[in-house]
Amino acid sequence: MAQELTLISDKMTAVIGAGPSGCICAKFLSDAGVDVTVFERSKYLGTILPTGGGRCNLAHADFDFKSLAHNYPRGEKFLYSIFSKFGTDDTLQFFKSIGVETCIQDDGRIFPTSNSSSDVREKLLKSIKCKFVNEEVLKITPQYKVKTNKSEYYFDNIVIATGGHSGYEILKDFDINIIPPEPSLVGLITKEDFSPLSGVSVKDVKAECGKNNFSGDVLFTHKGVSGPLIYTISSVFARENMPYKIRLKFTKDFDFQKLLNDNPHKEIKNLLSKFIPKSFAQYLLETINIEPELPCHKINGTMRDLIYKKLTDFEITVSGKVPDGEVVTCGGVNLNEINPRTMESKKYKGIYFCGEVLDIDGLCGGYNLQNCWSTGFVCADAIIHNK
Repeated sequence: MAQELTLISDKMTAVIGAGPSGCICAKFLSDAGVDVTVFERSKYLGTILPTGGGRCNLAHADFDFKSLAHNYPRGEKFLYSIFSKFGTDDTLQFFKSIGVETCIQDDGRIFPTSNSSSDVREKLLKSIKCKFVNEEVLKITPQYKVKTNKSEYYFDNIVIATGGHSGYEILKDFDINIIPPEPSLVGLITKEDFSPLSGVSVKDVKAECGKNNFSGDVLFTHKGVSGPLIYTISSVFARENMPYKIRLKFTKDFDFQKLLNDNPHKEIKNLLSKFIPKSFAQYLLETINIEPELPCHKINGTMRDLIYKKLTDFEITVSGKVPDGEVVTCGGVNLNEINPRTMESKKYKGIYFCGEVLDIDGLCGGYNLQNCWSTGFVCADAIIHNK
């Protein structure tokens, strides 16, 4: 089993950041007897609490490492060797070993049976036998010095696990290329005003964006659109120039005229509720100046075609990303700087990186936490065996 590590190197190691990747790295290091100190300026493993809507989407049920890696718009090939060493099955075995039982949903998402991020946090922290220092790291140096807001420390190895939102300033003494972070997995701001639909969700929507096809649920917001489908598009197109178009298809192709003929006295908004929520049907009809209460037998050919186009080719224009709404960022330490077999810097021996501080980001559904678990393990394994 991948988690069974035997100590070869006993060098003192600092882990900067007590997020998911830093904590699992510290767990494997400390289990093998490595002298580990974890630095964190805020709540230990606090970033795991909101994941999965508070339920903690630990991973995704994709057990082939290449298939798993395909769900990362940035980092796919880099992750091949990493996932071959520590994949989904290893993640499940690891959490079982610390008392976290898991279950797989029909959509492949994996959650703890407790449905509680707090439970995962508590059990993971309890399992880590090392020193935690609640100080802000201001700077590290190639001489393995860690300077905090309170003191200075020296180590033999340093693991950078500061996440994707900040922390790059501590690397200013290093010649390491940082790709500027951009929000990914975010709600999108649209040119169209969907505020009357705020809170309305439509399931199983098909989408085209550029040459790509997607599917999933869409949530309308007072700023634009959100939901699983939109998160996927925002991830794939995280660095796309704006504005750009998304074409949504709310239903399969069907014989609309026959449906109208079969329901001559039904109001058109009620007929459309067969495909979309009634509130959205009313909104859609009003945008093309058709009375929602109009009976179907009064829908002429021009009206029919306008409605059908809105149902099967609903175009929206993305003009921005929801500020401060990012769940994940793309960008970070350029993967060309890192050895994927060890997570060590190619330029600086003894300096390692894991988790979202790297230019790796996955789609919605447990993939970003899997990146943390896997890169954290590979990093620990390399230090333990002094690779």
